[in-house]
Amino acid sequence: MARTKEFDPDAALQSALELFWRCGYEATSMADLVEQLGIGRASMYATFGNKRELYLKALDRYNEQRDPGLLRELSQPGPALPAVRTVVRRFAAESSTDELRLNGCFVTNTATELGVHDPAAARRVEASWSHVETLLHSALTRAQAQGELPADRDPRMLARMLLVLMQGMRVVGKASQDPARARDAAEQALTLLD
Repeated sequence: MARTKEFDPDAALQSALELFWRCGYEATSMADLVEQLGIGRASMYATFGNKRELYLKALDRYNEQRDPGLLRELSQPGPALPAVRTVVRRFAAESSTDELRLNGCFVTNTATELGVHDPAAARRVEASWSHVETLLHSALTRAQAQGELPADRDPRMLARMLLVLMQGMRVVGKASQDPARARDAAEQALTLLD
């Protein structure tokens, strides 16, 4: 007769996500995971696979949790440009909050730590960035069709520029204690939407 799990795999995955997000892949040991998740090593391997597989599952979970809010913000009916501005300004503000300054963005952290060396992690990072770029492109295309964005602006190029800016703000925010740096960069970039 098969034994039932004595832990909640969903809660354990969330715990792993938080630990990886806070410490990174390399700095998180199996002993750290066993302690954080409160489960035995054998149960962890049986449920999640090895450390890398658990990390990738945690990254998938992070992307699932973060993206629906962004989709909601950028696809609301009515004027689209205010939503784009709000998203960019929110990224700038979050970049200098203590929690995000210390942890950063899990996708950005993965890109800088594993992106070059781990093709599976790089694919997930690229998928996340492509999703955000598509949401921004769609909102900017809608803004242009509604007369909010000048006709001579390229929504695709603007979406890419904003994506790179937003990810860059996450990186700078981790190391800089000057919130004006991200805020000023965001405001300057937003002038391109006028």
